[in-house]
Formats: sequence, structure tokens, C-alpha cells
Amino acid sequence: MASTIQVRVEDDLKAKSDSLFKDLGTDTTTAIRMFLTQAVAANGFPFEIKRQSAEINPYAPMTEEEMIAKLKQSREQGKYRDADDAVSDMRSKYGL
Repeated sequence: MASTIQVRVEDDLKAKSDSLFKDLGTDTTTAIRMFLTQAVAANGFPFEIKRQSAEINPYAPMTEEEMIAKLKQSREQGKYRDADDAVSDMRSKYGL
């Protein structure tokens, strides 16, 4: 038995995708079936999903040069604390 999936998309997106898939020798329905097959095989999206943002990922690793530049900038802006003071504050706050 086959199931039907209905998806609403903008007319422009449908026209562009229909044209693309036709150029690739297939149709949109087959392309969607291929996507679903690959998603099941990959046990997830069959491609990388990323959030597009102008912001830099704060969790991305930095090079040593980037770290030194950020530390220098923090010092120049007065946005830093002495490590001993920070540790002392944590010890008193958490009873360490």
C-alpha cells in the first residue's frame, strides 16, 4: 500500500524545483521519495543542517592567534578579571 504526502510550498519554489529536477532527469515526486529513502538510510537528515546567522558560533574552536586577539581586546576594554579573584569568588560562593 502506498501513502500520499501533501506539502504546501510557494509557487516559485515549486516551479524552480520542478525545473531543477527535470534538468536532472527526474521529477519532484521522485526527488522527494529519494530524500525520504536517504533520510531513513542515514537515520536522520541526509545532509548537514546549519542555522544561518551573521553571528559567529560562540562554541566554535578558536586558533591560538584568535584567542590572544580576544584576550587583548578584553584587556583593552577592561572586560577581564584576575584569575585569582575569580577563583576566590567561586570558592566563597560555592563553599569550596
